[in-house]
Amino acid sequence: MNRAADQDPKTLRISLDAKATVKVGPFARGGKSRAETRACDHDFKPEASVTPVGLFLPKTDEFFVYDVTSKVTSDCLVDCLLQWWQAVQHRFAHITMLVINLDNGPENHSRRTQFMQRIVEFVRQTNLTVRLAYYPPYHSKYNSVERCWGILENHWNGSILDTVETVLKFTASMTWKGIHPTVELVTTVYRTGVKLPKNDMALLENQFVRLPGLGKWFIDIAPTACRKV
Repeated sequence: MNRAADQDPKTLRISLDAKATVKVGPFARGGKSRAETRACDHDFKPEASVTPVGLFLPKTDEFFVYDVTSKVTSDCLVDCLLQWWQAVQHRFAHITMLVINLDNGPENHSRRTQFMQRIVEFVRQTNLTVRLAYYPPYHSKYNSVERCWGILENHWNGSILDTVETVLKFTASMTWKGIHPTVELVTTVYRTGVKLPKNDMALLENQFVRLPGLGKWFIDIAPTACRKV
Protein backbone atom coordinates (compact mmCIF):
# COMPACT_ATOMS: atom_id res chain seq x y z
CA MET A 1 0.00 0.00 0.00
CA ASN A 2 2.88 2.39 0.79
CA ARG A 3 4.50 1.68 -2.58
CA ALA A 4 1.23 2.33 -4.40
CA ALA A 5 0.86 5.64 -2.57
CA ASP A 6 4.39 6.70 -3.50
CA GLN A 7 3.78 5.88 -7.16
CA ASP A 8 0.49 7.79 -7.40
CA PRO A 9 1.27 11.37 -8.56
CA LYS A 10 -1.79 12.73 -6.75
CA THR A 11 -0.99 11.06 -3.42
CA LEU A 12 1.50 12.19 -0.79
CA ARG A 13 2.60 9.81 1.96
CA ILE A 14 3.87 11.11 5.28
CA SER A 15 5.06 9.45 8.46
CA LEU A 16 3.89 11.02 11.73
CA ASP A 17 5.01 10.23 15.27
CA ALA A 18 6.09 11.76 18.57
CA LYS A 19 9.46 10.93 20.11
CA ALA A 20 9.93 10.19 23.80
CA THR A 21 9.75 13.30 25.97
CA VAL A 22 13.09 14.93 26.74
CA LYS A 23 13.72 16.22 30.27
CA VAL A 24 15.39 19.62 30.00
CA GLY A 25 18.12 20.10 32.58
CA PRO A 26 21.67 19.08 33.49
CA PHE A 27 20.89 15.37 33.24
CA ALA A 28 23.01 12.45 32.11
CA ARG A 29 21.64 10.87 28.95
CA GLY A 30 24.08 8.00 28.60
CA GLY A 31 26.56 7.66 25.78
CA LYS A 32 29.81 9.55 25.34
CA SER A 33 30.57 13.16 24.52
CA ARG A 34 33.73 14.61 22.97
CA ALA A 35 33.63 17.35 25.62
CA GLU A 36 33.88 16.64 29.34
CA THR A 37 30.50 17.17 31.00
CA ARG A 38 29.05 16.91 34.47
CA ALA A 39 25.49 15.76 34.83
CA CYS A 40 22.94 15.42 37.60
CA ASP A 41 20.84 12.43 38.57
CA HIS A 42 17.43 12.21 36.87
CA ASP A 43 15.67 12.33 40.24
CA PHE A 44 16.01 16.12 40.18
CA LYS A 45 13.01 18.06 38.86
CA PRO A 46 13.52 19.05 35.21
CA GLU A 47 13.45 22.73 34.30
CA ALA A 48 11.11 21.93 31.41
CA SER A 49 10.27 19.12 29.03
CA VAL A 50 10.17 18.92 25.26
CA THR A 51 8.46 16.29 23.13
CA PRO A 52 9.55 16.28 19.48
CA VAL A 53 6.70 15.60 17.07
CA GLY A 54 8.06 14.49 13.70
CA LEU A 55 6.62 14.50 10.22
CA PHE A 56 8.71 12.75 7.57
CA LEU A 57 8.21 12.61 3.80
CA PRO A 58 9.72 9.29 2.60
CA LYS A 59 9.63 10.25 -1.08
CA THR A 60 11.71 13.43 -0.66
CA ASP A 61 13.54 12.61 2.61
CA GLU A 62 12.27 15.84 4.17
CA PHE A 63 11.92 15.93 7.94
CA PHE A 64 9.84 18.44 9.89
CA VAL A 65 10.09 18.58 13.69
CA TYR A 66 7.81 20.43 16.09
CA ASP A 67 9.39 20.63 19.55
CA VAL A 68 6.40 20.75 21.88
CA THR A 69 6.72 22.05 25.45
CA SER A 70 3.23 20.92 26.48
CA LYS A 71 1.67 17.50 26.75
CA VAL A 72 1.31 15.94 23.28
CA THR A 73 -2.41 15.32 22.78
CA SER A 74 -4.68 14.54 19.85
CA ASP A 75 -5.17 18.27 19.33
CA CYS A 76 -1.42 18.84 19.37
CA LEU A 77 -0.75 16.19 16.72
CA VAL A 78 -3.37 17.53 14.32
CA ASP A 79 -2.27 21.13 14.93
CA CYS A 80 1.27 20.13 13.92
CA LEU A 81 -0.12 18.37 10.85
CA LEU A 82 -2.12 21.45 9.89
CA GLN A 83 0.82 23.79 10.52
CA TRP A 84 2.99 21.63 8.26
CA TRP A 85 0.40 21.53 5.47
CA GLN A 86 -0.14 25.28 5.55
CA ALA A 87 3.64 25.73 5.12
CA VAL A 88 4.03 23.31 2.17
CA GLN A 89 0.66 23.27 0.38
CA HIS A 90 1.89 25.66 -2.34
CA ARG A 91 4.29 22.90 -3.41
CA PHE A 92 1.62 20.21 -3.46
CA ALA A 93 -1.33 21.83 -5.23
CA HIS A 94 -1.70 18.66 -7.31
CA ILE A 95 -2.15 16.41 -4.27
CA THR A 96 -5.65 15.12 -3.56
CA MET A 97 -4.88 12.35 -1.04
CA LEU A 98 -2.68 12.34 2.04
CA VAL A 99 -1.64 8.91 3.35
CA ILE A 100 -0.53 9.15 6.97
CA ASN A 101 1.53 6.33 8.48
CA LEU A 102 1.15 6.19 12.27
CA ASP A 103 1.66 3.85 15.17
CA ASN A 104 -1.41 2.98 17.23
CA GLY A 105 -0.57 5.27 20.15
CA PRO A 106 -3.04 6.44 22.78
CA GLU A 107 -3.38 9.95 21.32
CA ASN A 108 -3.81 9.03 17.65
CA HIS A 109 -5.49 5.63 17.32
CA SER A 110 -8.57 5.34 15.16
CA ARG A 111 -10.97 4.96 18.11
CA ARG A 112 -9.65 8.08 19.83
CA THR A 113 -12.66 10.35 19.51
CA GLN A 114 -10.90 13.73 19.70
CA PHE A 115 -8.21 12.68 17.24
CA MET A 116 -10.74 11.45 14.70
CA GLN A 117 -12.84 14.58 15.06
CA ARG A 118 -9.77 16.77 14.47
CA ILE A 119 -8.80 14.72 11.41
CA VAL A 120 -12.29 15.24 10.00
CA GLU A 121 -11.85 18.98 10.59
CA PHE A 122 -8.49 18.81 8.81
CA VAL A 123 -10.11 17.10 5.81
CA ARG A 124 -12.87 19.68 5.72
CA GLN A 125 -10.40 22.57 5.93
CA THR A 126 -7.87 21.28 3.38
CA ASN A 127 -10.27 19.46 1.01
CA LEU A 128 -7.83 16.51 1.00
CA THR A 129 -8.82 12.88 1.30
CA VAL A 130 -6.92 11.42 4.25
CA ARG A 131 -6.01 7.76 4.58
CA LEU A 132 -4.87 6.71 8.05
CA ALA A 133 -2.57 3.69 7.72
CA TYR A 134 -1.54 2.30 11.11
CA TYR A 135 1.26 -0.07 11.99
CA PRO A 136 0.16 -2.89 14.33
CA PRO A 137 1.70 -3.39 17.79
CA TYR A 138 5.46 -4.18 17.81
CA HIS A 139 5.76 -3.06 14.18
CA SER A 140 5.84 0.73 14.61
CA LYS A 141 9.62 0.55 14.17
CA TYR A 142 8.89 0.21 10.45
CA ASN A 143 7.28 3.66 10.43
CA SER A 144 9.77 5.77 8.46
CA VAL A 145 10.02 8.60 10.99
CA GLU A 146 11.43 6.18 13.58
CA ARG A 147 14.72 6.06 11.66
CA CYS A 148 14.97 9.83 11.97
CA TRP A 149 14.46 9.59 15.72
CA GLY A 150 17.34 7.12 15.87
CA ILE A 151 19.60 9.62 14.09
CA LEU A 152 18.55 12.41 16.46
CA GLU A 153 19.19 10.24 19.52
CA ASN A 154 22.69 9.41 18.28
CA HIS A 155 23.28 13.06 17.40
CA TRP A 156 22.75 14.38 20.93
CA ASN A 157 23.96 11.22 22.65
CA GLY A 158 26.03 12.11 25.71
CA SER A 159 25.23 15.83 25.49
CA ILE A 160 23.64 17.93 28.21
CA LEU A 161 20.26 19.26 27.09
CA ASP A 162 19.99 21.92 29.76
CA THR A 163 17.76 24.44 27.94
CA VAL A 164 14.92 24.32 25.43
CA GLU A 165 17.13 26.31 23.08
CA THR A 166 19.78 23.58 23.28
CA VAL A 167 17.20 20.96 22.33
CA LEU A 168 16.15 23.09 19.35
CA LYS A 169 19.75 23.60 18.19
CA PHE A 170 20.57 19.90 18.38
CA THR A 171 17.39 19.02 16.51
CA ALA A 172 18.13 21.55 13.77
CA SER A 173 21.76 20.45 13.37
CA MET A 174 21.06 16.76 12.80
CA THR A 175 20.88 15.52 9.22
CA TRP A 176 18.96 12.80 7.40
CA LYS A 177 20.70 11.86 4.15
CA GLY A 178 22.52 15.17 4.26
CA ILE A 179 19.36 17.25 4.79
CA HIS A 180 18.70 19.29 7.94
CA PRO A 181 15.16 19.17 9.32
CA THR A 182 12.80 22.11 9.51
CA VAL A 183 12.37 22.76 13.24
CA GLU A 184 9.79 24.86 15.06
CA LEU A 185 9.00 25.40 18.72
CA VAL A 186 5.39 24.86 19.85
CA THR A 187 4.51 26.46 23.20
CA THR A 188 0.72 26.04 23.07
CA VAL A 189 -0.63 24.47 26.27
CA TYR A 190 -2.88 21.52 25.41
CA ARG A 191 -5.63 20.21 27.64
CA THR A 192 -5.66 16.47 28.27
CA GLY A 193 -8.68 14.17 28.51
CA VAL A 194 -10.72 15.85 25.75
CA LYS A 195 -13.16 13.43 24.14
CA LEU A 196 -16.46 13.33 22.28
CA PRO A 197 -19.78 12.06 23.63
CA LYS A 198 -20.66 8.62 22.27
CA ASN A 199 -23.52 9.94 20.14
CA ASP A 200 -21.22 12.44 18.42
CA MET A 201 -18.63 9.75 17.75
CA ALA A 202 -21.33 7.55 16.21
CA LEU A 203 -22.12 10.38 13.78
CA LEU A 204 -18.42 10.75 12.98
CA GLU A 205 -18.16 7.05 12.18
CA ASN A 206 -20.61 7.56 9.32
CA GLN A 207 -17.98 9.74 7.66
CA PHE A 208 -15.25 7.07 7.69
CA VAL A 209 -14.61 4.19 5.32
CA ARG A 210 -12.85 1.44 7.26
CA LEU A 211 -11.16 -1.35 5.30
CA PRO A 212 -13.18 -4.57 5.81
CA GLY A 213 -11.40 -6.88 8.23
CA LEU A 214 -8.77 -4.23 9.01
CA GLY A 215 -11.03 -1.37 10.01
CA LYS A 216 -8.92 -0.46 13.00
CA TRP A 217 -5.82 -0.03 10.85
CA PHE A 218 -6.93 1.52 7.53
CA ILE A 219 -9.43 4.38 7.37
CA ASP A 220 -10.31 6.73 4.51
CA ILE A 221 -11.92 10.10 5.15
CA ALA A 222 -13.06 12.01 2.07
CA PRO A 223 -14.13 15.68 1.92
CA THR A 224 -17.46 14.73 0.33
CA ALA A 225 -18.32 12.60 3.38
CA CYS A 226 -17.39 15.18 6.01
CA ARG A 227 -20.00 17.29 7.69
CA LYS A 228 -20.19 19.08 11.01
CA VAL A 229 -21.23 17.02 14.02
